[in-house]
Amino acid sequence: MWYHFLNYFFFAFHTTFTLFNIFGWVFKKTRKWNLITLLLTAFSWFVLGIWYGWGYCFCTHWHWLVREKLGYHDESNSYIHFLVLKLTGINFNPELVDSVTVSVFFAALILSLWLNIRDYRNKRRQKINF
Repeated sequence: MWYHFLNYFFFAFHTTFTLFNIFGWVFKKTRKWNLITLLLTAFSWFVLGIWYGWGYCFCTHWHWLVREKLGYHDESNSYIHFLVLKLTGINFNPELVDSVTVSVFFAALILSLWLNIRDYRNKRRQKINF
């Protein structure tokens, strides 16, 4: 029972986290948090990835452990590939999915950095003008 809950939790949490990484920069109130989640993702992929393999995600790792306990044997190495397969039934080329994932990630990171820097500069200018 507990593992079923965790499986649903990871589906909801990880998918929401991923969507927030992609779109969190859109809203001014969420931009700082978006930058934090993007940097956490980059840390997991590129720093922890040194030891666990490029693109390592601790959330995916934990979800896979839960799914193994439930008897699932998922063949996807990435959460995005797994999610697309589960939602659409289409088994896209994993390298294509990884390439699109990394491209979208860096686009979101660049947008988030740029907008956070712009917001910070505008805030400083407003303080100076008062």
